[in-house]
Amino acid sequence: MKLQITGRNIELTEGLKAAVEDRLSRLDKYFKEDTPARVTMSVEKERQKIEVTIPMKGHTIRSEQVSNDMYVSIDLVEETIERQLRKYRSKLVEKQQDARAAFKADYIEHDPDLDDQEIHIIREKKFDMKPMYAEDACVQMELLGHDFFVFRNAETDEVNVVYKRRGNTYGLIEPEEE
Repeated sequence: MKLQITGRNIELTEGLKAAVEDRLSRLDKYFKEDTPARVTMSVEKERQKIEVTIPMKGHTIRSEQVSNDMYVSIDLVEETIERQLRKYRSKLVEKQQDARAAFKADYIEHDPDLDDQEIHIIREKKFDMKPMYAEDACVQMELLGHDFFVFRNAETDEVNVVYKRRGNTYGLIEPEEE
């Protein structure tokens, strides 16, 4: 892939460029060398945003990720694109579309993800779960800058999850009564 990295309201340091090139180089196994990829990094207030666009014949692979840390955004955008590619690959194989020209032949004919079926947990966290109400959990989630928050519900004493939805709304996941 040919990366074109630009920045808005951010100084593109060598470290940032290297992080983008390193993380997105994992996508090289899917694309031919001449496939273009546009990467735009920007900062708005405290939001670190990265957008990656890979135009192809008849389709565009695109992901946009925002977090408080640009390096986290870079990791998230690569994972999202890889997920999109797996879905798109299955459509290509089913429909035999012409957009296959952008991909390496061995990726279309062989799924490398099926070779490695092991699950690798790369990080563990432990924290104290104090009982709280769902609204308090949403406030805590915002203070941490996360997209979800696990907590013990003060009303039910069950473990629940609150998560961000589009349009500044929140969702609540509760265990089902048996």
